[in-house]
Amino acid sequence: MKTVVAVYTGQGLADPLKSIFNEVMPDCRLVNIIDDGLIHDVNREGAVTKAIVRRLVGYYRQAADMGADVILNTCSSVGEVVDIARPMFDVPIVKIDESMAGEAVRRYGSIGVIATLRSTLAPTVRLIRMQASAQGRAVSVTEGLADGAYQALIGGKPEEHDRLIAEAAEKAAASCDALVLAQGSMARMEQALAERTGKPVLSSPRLGLMAVKAALGRGGA
Repeated sequence: MKTVVAVYTGQGLADPLKSIFNEVMPDCRLVNIIDDGLIHDVNREGAVTKAIVRRLVGYYRQAADMGADVILNTCSSVGEVVDIARPMFDVPIVKIDESMAGEAVRRYGSIGVIATLRSTLAPTVRLIRMQASAQGRAVSVTEGLADGAYQALIGGKPEEHDRLIAEAAEKAAASCDALVLAQGSMARMEQALAERTGKPVLSSPRLGLMAVKAALGRGGA
């Protein structure tokens, strides 16, 4: 049985991701490493510091020692650490949002990025631009920060969280062909936002897990 180790910076995505994982890879084992203080540290510091990089690389090392055939980085705020870590490991490390960004660039010329945290918004925008460069595509990116939505969520106001995301998506949709959701935890809103904006909406969990499945199919190479 192949083993996938997922590294999380918070609790919110673990259960939804496991549900999709069981559907996509029913014959594989999923093991979680969760540091639910890490995203708070990123937001407090306003950047991915050297200390945060060391913590994440340490978790990737633990994952490799646990026998991971593929490591899944589930947090877009720290996704760029994967670029640093990949040369250090024989085990492939998949960014949950890399396939989403690649598909968005392949299909659309103007893309709106919706996030509730600036720490997630900026790296997702950079990832899309990096994918555009790799594909030789010219794309425009519109930033849609749902300011205050994250604070509403952790403050026990999920309805306000969803309302602020919907408003940010509606505003961004006016100037783009499609929307991408920068945080995997926002995937549950994919259909509702598509209906509200009339634009295609992409989220990362399923596409990221399909990338994991592909990596397993290549023998982890």
